[in-house]
Amino acid sequence: MEKLMSVVVVLGVVAAVLLQCTTAQTVHVVGDNIGWTIPQGGAQAYQTWAASKQFVVGDILTFNFTTNEHDVLNVTKESYDACSTANPIGNAIKTGPANVTLEAAGSHYYICTVGRHCLAGQKLAITVSSSPGAAPPSTNTPTTPTTPTPTSTTPADCSPSPTSSPDKVEGPSTMAAPPPTTSSSFGVFASFFVSLMSITIAFLF
Repeated sequence: MEKLMSVVVVLGVVAAVLLQCTTAQTVHVVGDNIGWTIPQGGAQAYQTWAASKQFVVGDILTFNFTTNEHDVLNVTKESYDACSTANPIGNAIKTGPANVTLEAAGSHYYICTVGRHCLAGQKLAITVSSSPGAAPPSTNTPTTPTTPTPTSTTPADCSPSPTSSPDKVEGPSTMAAPPPTTSSSFGVFASFFVSLMSITIAFLF
């Protein structure tokens, strides 16, 4: 009987691990290889990047930038459209690279508050779904108005800057590399395994 209980406990642990793997979050490196910087094509570069992704509650955005050259601030849509820090949602993250966990479904807006970087296109609007495959909430799709050309005469305000390596550790939430995304076949296998284990336990007791 003790041996049987040991087997049941081991199967339970394996099932828990498999279920955890099926709900693993995805790490999205903002802008992929351009990182979080002033994009050459203006705000359209981040719009195009975001349009190719599916964001789900629990996913992580990694903003790759050099500390003291850029930052990240979560703002309202109005502040996003105006490139304003008037209505921040939390504090600016000034240490790069920065990881932001998407904790709620809906539209999320991020800007860089350094100089005129936001006006030059360093801003991101995304829509987050509550679960994989679910349609995003019925909020307005994030759009970006035409971005005015920066008029700063200070080169530091508008010059692109290099991105830092994602391997740099700058805090407890920074991850060295994004985990691989899981496939739906793995989820089917995990569900099948849990069902099989439940039937086995029911026959044993």
